[in-house]
Order: sequence, then C-alpha cells, then structure tokens
Amino acid sequence: MNKSARIAGMLVGAAIVAAACSSGSASPSAAALIPVKLQLQWVPQAQFAGYYAALDQGYYTAAGLNVTVLSGGPDVNNLQVVASGGADLGVSWVPKTLQSREGGTDLVTVAQVFQRSGTRMVSFKDKSIVAPKDMAGKKIGSWLGGNEPELFAALTKAGLDPTKENVIKQNFDMVAFVQGDLDAAQAMIYNEYAQVLETKNPKTGALFTPADLNVMDFNDPSIGTAMLQDAIFARDTWLKQGSNADTATKFLTASFKGWIYCRDNPQKCADIVTKAGSQLGTSHQLWMMNEINALIWPSPNGIGQFDTTAWNQTVDIATKYEILKAAPSDGAYRTDLAQAALAALGSSVDTKGASFQKLTVTLNEGGK
Repeated sequence: MNKSARIAGMLVGAAIVAAACSSGSASPSAAALIPVKLQLQWVPQAQFAGYYAALDQGYYTAAGLNVTVLSGGPDVNNLQVVASGGADLGVSWVPKTLQSREGGTDLVTVAQVFQRSGTRMVSFKDKSIVAPKDMAGKKIGSWLGGNEPELFAALTKAGLDPTKENVIKQNFDMVAFVQGDLDAAQAMIYNEYAQVLETKNPKTGALFTPADLNVMDFNDPSIGTAMLQDAIFARDTWLKQGSNADTATKFLTASFKGWIYCRDNPQKCADIVTKAGSQLGTSHQLWMMNEINALIWPSPNGIGQFDTTAWNQTVDIATKYEILKAAPSDGAYRTDLAQAALAALGSSVDTKGASFQKLTVTLNEGGK
C-alpha cells in the first residue's frame, strides 16, 4: 500500500472514531476494545491532563480503545519501557527520545503536543540577572542529566563557556534557591517556579511574588534556545504491525480531544488529575494546568502537529551540546498519524486555540 492510500485509510478510520466520540452512541463492549498502554514520563499531574481527561470523558472508549495510563517517576525509564514493549506509546521530551533512538531503539515521535518549552531560569531581583550574559561568575543551578542544553546554548550565545561557569547540580526542588545557595535556578514554569511563589519570604512573612523574581524564558527570541518537550512516541516496529498505525491514530484523535477539553475546562481537568492520584495541592494543580495549556495553546498548525523550525532547532542544539552524536536519521518522526487524527476531529472543532487566554491563578502556601 502506498503512502497516500495508507493516509487515506487512516483518515477514514479516524473519522469514524471522531463521529463516535461526538455522536453519543453506545460505547463498544469491553471485549471489543483494543488494549493500549501509555507510559508517562512522570507521576500523575496536570502535565498529562489531556490523557486523563480522555479517559475520564470516555473518549478512548468511544474510539474503541481500552487505554491504561502507566505512571512514570524517578525510578521509571519511560523510554525503555516503550522500547522493550512494556507499553505501546509514551510521552517524553524530544531530545531524550532522539537520544534513545541513537542508542539503538526504534522509537519514533508521532505527535508534538507541547508547542513551547516550559523551562525557565529564575533569580531574585537583587541578583540583577536579566539575561544569559548576567550569569557570568554566578552560582547557576541545573538538573543536568540531559536537562541542560537550553541553558548551555543560551550561555554560549551570550559569549560564555558553560564548562567554565559555576554550574551546580540542582535538586528537583527550589530549597537551595530560596536559601540563597544558588543565584539562578532551573525551573519549569508549571512546577518549580510555582514552588517559589508558594513559599514564604522569611524577610516579610508573606509569600514570594513574581515581582521578587527575574525570569528568563528560552522561548524568548532574544535568547532563542528553546527545545521541544512533551511529545508522543511509539516503536516503529509496533506501528508497522497489523492495524497498529490505525490504533495509534485513534489514540491521538481521542488524546487531542482530551487536551481540547482541558483547554476549555481547566478546573475540571485539574480535578480529574487529582482524582487520578496526583499528590499536588489544589492551587498548585490548577496553576500547572493553566501553564500546561499555555505551552500547548495556541497550536498554529493544530494540536499535535509538527513545526519543522522548532524540530530543527532542537536537533541543532542537541547535537552541538552532545546530547546527540549526530543528527537523527530519517524516520525519527512521522507526521501522517497526527495529521490524520487532526483531520478526524473535523472543521467544527477548534484545534488551534488561537483565542486561548490564561487564567489568573492564586497560589496558596505549599500549593494547597
């Protein structure tokens, strides 16, 4: 079967799925559902709300799928789980998927959910760090372990040598930063940044506010070193077996529908994730949902679609900073499944979110 025929077939199949998702027709019997396992890269939280929403709202069931969402965490190698057949699809940052592929797996990125990087560098105003060049001679926190390329690329563009700067391995919290052991710290806008704002300033007894901080955003054109993050991937061998490509398209269609639901119902999705087992506090969970939505929406090409410029920038940075030894071979990603899933949602569904506006979320101490 040629590529055009294959895509046409997936479009027809996915269109049937989309109709079932929106028609209110009876769900397929449990025996008829196709089992699918999704491996997350971290524990349940709003970072993955679209998948939990698709479960909660019955989108996967309507698509004929019995989806099991597998929790990730510090002791789970999400890439290896999928590569070894322990799950059918997974969620990971693109550079890490490419690194696994370069190491011998056949992982393929099939949808790019996050359109922007969520990584930031934060510092207190009294440190006067407003641009990468200002980190010269400072104590710079980074999680390292593959999380540093955006930072290192930004330092290099500013004329600094990352190997000669005082880069300190940072824990996955902001304790060292708040205590003053770091002048600038790595923070995800949807998590660690909020942790600072949930903490009392010992000098005032009140919570820290954005006015206390300077934040560097790698998406800012003046920095321009952002890399692609949360994407959906699968094994190439799995996709080529039987009707698995069609199953993947059905999964993407329902997942995109879940993310659209979370865009339009952020509080409900925060509650869904809490019900799914997240240990985060109520205000922190809503903050995360709000910021995750802002990393996805607007999606100029439609939810889950690829931006060639962003992909190339990610590859260029990953190779320059030796996350990858060389640019990935052909087949590292495919666009046909995400395109078919997008088409299946139909023209009446807002798949771009051009008018998306963030909420104003008030954080409580400790994220409660």
